[in-house]
Amino acid sequence: MVAQSGKDLLVKVDMTGGGQFETIAGLRATRVSFNAEAVDVTSLESQGGWRELLSGAGVKSAAISGSGVFKDQGTDERTRQLFFDGETPEFQVIIPDFGIVEGAFQVTAIEYSGAHNGEATYEISLASAGALTFTAI
Repeated sequence: MVAQSGKDLLVKVDMTGGGQFETIAGLRATRVSFNAEAVDVTSLESQGGWRELLSGAGVKSAAISGSGVFKDQGTDERTRQLFFDGETPEFQVIIPDFGIVEGAFQVTAIEYSGAHNGEATYEISLASAGALTFTAI
């Protein structure tokens, strides 16, 4: 496997609720994380005193975060409105040479900043809000 360009990791939002996905514009840095809680079922009968985990149990979650500059009024407005309305639309995360993760996410944080002699920037955080699907590329 060869090194991948970070700009190819894309976060897309369903703009209309009808499957019309558009890349959230202006992102410069993006991070995706997947988590699964472990359920410890260790008991006095556990072989050799080793910890035992319950297979398939626990809560699974995913988080997306990113930062960037304002570039596109449409995706900026959509993302901001999702936060204020508390909606959980479909998002797609394209991970180069890995696959596409798709499912409902909630915008949990938006931060805006700007310096007097620089561009306006933003940071965004998303949390999974249901089951996710994965399609290998």
